[in-house]
Amino acid sequence: MLVGILTTITATSAFLMNASAYKPDDPAAKYHCFATDANGNYNLTAEGDLIPCEIDTGDNAWMLTASALVLIMTPGGLAIFYAGLSRQKNAVNTLHMVLMTTGIIAVQWVLWGYSLAFGPDAGGYGFIGTLDWAGLENVLHDVPSVAYGGITGTTIPHQTYMVFQMMFAIITPALIVASVAERMKYSAFIIFIILWATFVYDFAAHWTWSISGADNYGMNPGYCGFGWTGCFGSLDFAGGTVIHITSGFSGLVIALMLGRRIGYGKVPMEPHNISLVVLGAALLWFGWFGFNAGSAAAAATNATSAFVATQAATAMAVVTWALLSWAHTGRASTVGAASGAVAGLVAITPASGFVSPMSALVIGIIASVACYAAVMFKNSRKWDDALDTWGVHGIGGLAGALCTGLFAEKRFTPWGDDGLVFGNPHQLLENAVGAFAAMAWAVGITAIIIKVMDKVWPGGIRVTPKEEEIGLDLTQHGERAYVSE
Repeated sequence: MLVGILTTITATSAFLMNASAYKPDDPAAKYHCFATDANGNYNLTAEGDLIPCEIDTGDNAWMLTASALVLIMTPGGLAIFYAGLSRQKNAVNTLHMVLMTTGIIAVQWVLWGYSLAFGPDAGGYGFIGTLDWAGLENVLHDVPSVAYGGITGTTIPHQTYMVFQMMFAIITPALIVASVAERMKYSAFIIFIILWATFVYDFAAHWTWSISGADNYGMNPGYCGFGWTGCFGSLDFAGGTVIHITSGFSGLVIALMLGRRIGYGKVPMEPHNISLVVLGAALLWFGWFGFNAGSAAAAATNATSAFVATQAATAMAVVTWALLSWAHTGRASTVGAASGAVAGLVAITPASGFVSPMSALVIGIIASVACYAAVMFKNSRKWDDALDTWGVHGIGGLAGALCTGLFAEKRFTPWGDDGLVFGNPHQLLENAVGAFAAMAWAVGITAIIIKVMDKVWPGGIRVTPKEEEIGLDLTQHGERAYVSE
């Protein structure tokens, strides 16, 4: 029996070793980095196998760590932050929607999302990817991608980059929970996030972040190598446009289409647990270092500058928001300070790998002023964006995108460019085009999805008035946030 087990293990090991040996005609070869000679021909082993480009273990370790940091932002930071902001009778529903988004979008990303967002371009137009990488086919775990790497080259396995980007895909639709909180049917929300991730997020990510091999892996001669806004010159280091503008403005559309909560503006709708709000904000702040510094795609110098810029902008935004609320209301709001932290994190995201610490401080001030004003404007218009997705993420992302066009410096990340303040006014225009294009796409597609779903969903996508009055915790999940007896 022991001999049989050892034989099986040996045979399995041999199979795995052979399975990781790639030939020049392997379908995955053109998407990955293998050693070549001066003429671009593959170097081969004595057995005729390709020789993978070297993987830097330090870069890989950092990127896997950054992936974990970004993941905890969603079922940890965001779920707790939103649950604390909700009324007690809806806290479980809010937690549950964020948690389920974490699972559902991870599956969507593996099956088709990553391929659409980062795969070979469909037709060479920079609009959307193909399904060549669906199910992670041709996405290798032990060879770097030919396209995705840090400023020193492609030094991490392709699947490491894929799983890092998965965490961004997860948190983006989860941000929209803030706009649908306390009034959308749970079943409808599940279908909505799948459609939204596919038709909004995957498109915006491809436009802004996709990079291909030469001539779109040989399929489109003369292809510029990026999505269309990337080719235009828009800069978004870690997701101000792709993540925050799309989710924030989509959230506003949904809030307006769903309508106000029963009693909005007439009965108190205060956060039920400020301790959870602060804890959630702290977890978001912690995880955001993976979000921004990880977007360097390596343990490189621009990871350091992104880390520092993130801390500087967020700290300044917390102070600024607290002072604004103090001056405006006569009291320094704790919830406001936590919202200020998130606003600063959002606004520095697109700029983080491109700006100096002093520029980051300025961005922190701009973020808090812009987002505070947006929240006040929303309240005056009685728009029931329940937990302020639009005011903080939408406006914060827009402010950050425009600030990137102002304060970017090429010295931090070589593939970036200088902004208007440093002599290049075109960068502001390029960033504005990228930001407003993503905004328009997100608003239009979200409106279509919500309109169609509300027509075909039995009884519409909003809970009944009675269910809303009882609370979604009991009516949607049969659970309560706190049980004292």
